[in-house]
Formats: sequence, structure tokens, C-alpha cells
Amino acid sequence: MVQIKKADITHTKLLSKLSTASFLVPHGHSASKKDVDSYVAKSFSEETFAKELENASNKYYIIYYKDEVAGFSKGVFNSENKDIKATNVMLMSRLYLLEEYYGFGLGKALFDFNVSLAKQYKQAGIWLVVWTENARAIDFYKKRGFKKVGDYDFKISETHSNPNHVLYLAF
Repeated sequence: MVQIKKADITHTKLLSKLSTASFLVPHGHSASKKDVDSYVAKSFSEETFAKELENASNKYYIIYYKDEVAGFSKGVFNSENKDIKATNVMLMSRLYLLEEYYGFGLGKALFDFNVSLAKQYKQAGIWLVVWTENARAIDFYKKRGFKKVGDYDFKISETHSNPNHVLYLAF
């Protein structure tokens, strides 16, 4: 019913489409349409994913529900953060689900998978950034034990940044 598979270079088009669709639901109103569209075009292009998938530090996984693509995650191992003393920590850069799969426990399944993966790679914990207005995501992470350790300005464009929390879960 639920499967999680490692993404590879053949998934660039899929990751591009998933990113755009899943980003716009919680963040599409966070800046002007022009700024959001520009950010999405630059950050979620097939070329961007091809470059990221070539980097062995980036670990992408796709979650399937009833053989349908439901979302994906991106983890970066040994990713330092100025607000965290440990150096061997995983940045969970993305945990994205398509809106039609909210409420099925898939976010938890993908998150739990990433925790297991981080532990397997001897990481001391997981950190991430989350937009201060994304209450659904903040609640999700706090229920799993994340604590706010800092603040981060997420740059959408040259003229617009969104305030984000830096959250950390130590193992």
C-alpha cells in the first residue's frame, strides 16, 4: 500500500512536478505571484534536480500510496547549522506531499523513514526550516519532538524573504 523508493536521475521530471504542486499549496500566497513563480521556476526545474541528484550528499526518496506518487523527501547528511552544536546532523530539506494525500499518515511514514535513514548514517539528529506561517507543518514537527533552535530568512526573491523557524530533533 505504501512504498518508499530512492529517486535517481530518471526522476527529474517527476520531482519537478511534485515540488511545484506541493510547494504552492502552503507557500503560494507567501509572496507576490511573480516572486513565487520565479522561485518555483528556478528551484524546481528539471535541470536543478539533475544537478542535485548528481551530488551524493543529497538523498531523495519518493513515497507511493496505492501505486500512485504521493510526495517525496530530500535529506542532506552531515549538514551543519550555526544554531546546532552537533556536526553530524541531517538537514531534511524537503518533506513534500501532494495535498490530496494529506491525512493518510504518509507524511509520518516518510518522516519515520528519514529518521531511520539518518540513524543508519550515524547522524546525531535532524534539522529543518519551516515557514512561521505554515501551522500544519509546525504542528507536525512539534508532535515528533522537534524544538525551535533558531530563525532563518528564506529568500524567495531578491526583494522578498519569509521568516522561518529552524527546528531540531536530537536523537
